[in-house]
Amino acid sequence: MELQWCNKAFTTITGYQSAEAVGQRGTILIGPDLEQGVHLYIIEKLMNWENFSTKTLNNRKNGEVYWQRMTWTHLSDSETGNHWWLCSIIELEEERSEPAKRPIESSPISDQESYARIAKKVHRLERENARLHELAKSVAKDANEDALTGLSNRRHFEVELKTWIENLKKDGTEFAVLYIDLDRFKFVNDTLGHDAGDRLLVSVANILRDLTDISDLVARLGGDEFIVMKPLGESALNISNLADEIVQRMQAPFRYEGKSTACSASVGVAIANAHMDDPEQVVADSDAALYHAKSQGKGRWSFFTEEMHANALATKQLASDLLLACDRHEFIPYFQPLIDAQTGRIACAEVLVRWSHPTKGLLAPAAFLDTAASMGILKRIDEIIFASLHGALSRFDEAGVDLPRVAVNVSSARLADPTFIHDIKSSGIDPARLTVEILESVYLDRMGDVVQWTINELDEMGLTIALDDFGTGHASVQGLLKIRPAILKIDRHFIQPVVADVSVRPLVASIIGIGKSLGMRMVAEGVESEEHARLVSDMGCDYLQGFYFGRPMSEDDLLEKLIETRGKFWSPRPWTLAGNMRRGIGQAI
Repeated sequence: MELQWCNKAFTTITGYQSAEAVGQRGTILIGPDLEQGVHLYIIEKLMNWENFSTKTLNNRKNGEVYWQRMTWTHLSDSETGNHWWLCSIIELEEERSEPAKRPIESSPISDQESYARIAKKVHRLERENARLHELAKSVAKDANEDALTGLSNRRHFEVELKTWIENLKKDGTEFAVLYIDLDRFKFVNDTLGHDAGDRLLVSVANILRDLTDISDLVARLGGDEFIVMKPLGESALNISNLADEIVQRMQAPFRYEGKSTACSASVGVAIANAHMDDPEQVVADSDAALYHAKSQGKGRWSFFTEEMHANALATKQLASDLLLACDRHEFIPYFQPLIDAQTGRIACAEVLVRWSHPTKGLLAPAAFLDTAASMGILKRIDEIIFASLHGALSRFDEAGVDLPRVAVNVSSARLADPTFIHDIKSSGIDPARLTVEILESVYLDRMGDVVQWTINELDEMGLTIALDDFGTGHASVQGLLKIRPAILKIDRHFIQPVVADVSVRPLVASIIGIGKSLGMRMVAEGVESEEHARLVSDMGCDYLQGFYFGRPMSEDDLLEKLIETRGKFWSPRPWTLAGNMRRGIGQAI
């Protein structure tokens, strides 16, 4: 039990400053002059989660003795299962003038009966003391063990890590850290249930016990994350062998109540050696190696390298720069036109975020968006872009140019964030001029209650919903029916080869047919030539987007383009079947 917060009165009474107390064990509240019986009474009540109050002598930080009333109130959170104790300390004014001494027995035991009564009481207290001592030992054991697997828990691991690092610095005892994460744990929980997930975690714990030595430390950090600390010994070969064995053993099918599923593991390995400037970094290094193993396909292990170290430093610097960029509003919208295939006029502009970096220039989303998502700051970036869009639309209107609507991409994290709806409403953008583009993979992977609620709210607000990059994931008609997007965007990888590769056209035609049958308007992405535009337009696409009509451009460039073209980017012309046949295009239509 550690102190997490204290007020100014606590400092005045006890003499401990907040910085000295917060993070310390609860025993800081127990002075040397507090009676042992009272101490044991406090422990018992705390262990039983009972609210209680006691009046006792205690000590300030400087050793001064004073009378206090200490009241303990149990607090808990039913949703998270977290528990706290609120301890209130009152200095008793009426006791200040009394001498700070322990009560002394004023009269000797005068007869045998009194002696027997007191001896019985002492014996009872001794038994109670022994019981509380065993209870304290049990609590200490529980404090160091993971309740489900019996392995060391995160707290015990962190304490042991400090000891191992101290031994490294003092004696040069090098060791390895193996960071283990299950690749498909969520799938097991979702398909077989949480009981199966618990059984799997226990099974993993048993495998790790079987593969490690008594000198190793094996811990469960939480969720499906485990860690092994192993002395390096004379060779690193035993470390690589252990990583190999963990990966191999974890590839065996997991069976639960007659059902079987695969759940592999990825492992990151790092070595804490005597030459390191910062041995405490070894856990972060193993985590970076684990991330690399997962990025390479999972079900494998990876050793931490200097290249990963450089990448980690770069990511850390990027994270710092991103926070400054949010404070300085360095994110700006870029626009790519969507053209009406029938009129050739601009129908919409897709908004693509750019980072106007003070030293590196203009950065595309690929350079920073994944890191921003892992930091949880996509909401802040969205707020900056929405504010810019509101101003941009106003300037377009004031200039008398026609930009009917803008389209914004929504990440999976933001779609699952209930505050996303509030951010759109507070942006001041007319919902009738806003399209929200959802990646196909988002709704397939994250189609939970919150996502469904967000989509319904967007629809009720009057926004247009588009499904982006259709055909790149594992889409189904059932999935389309859940969202019912007004617009379906065919991924550019299907559109780009349609001119040169006749075999692709029936597939594109089928996608268009599915969308049309469900009442959706179709967008062809990746249009890069006149022939592209005419072909996909003739196949039934309602809107066209691609470099042929313009690359992503700044607000000023788009405004200039709209003024120059009066909003018309293309002149559709009738295209005869004979003309198509001559070009070898009509065969697939």
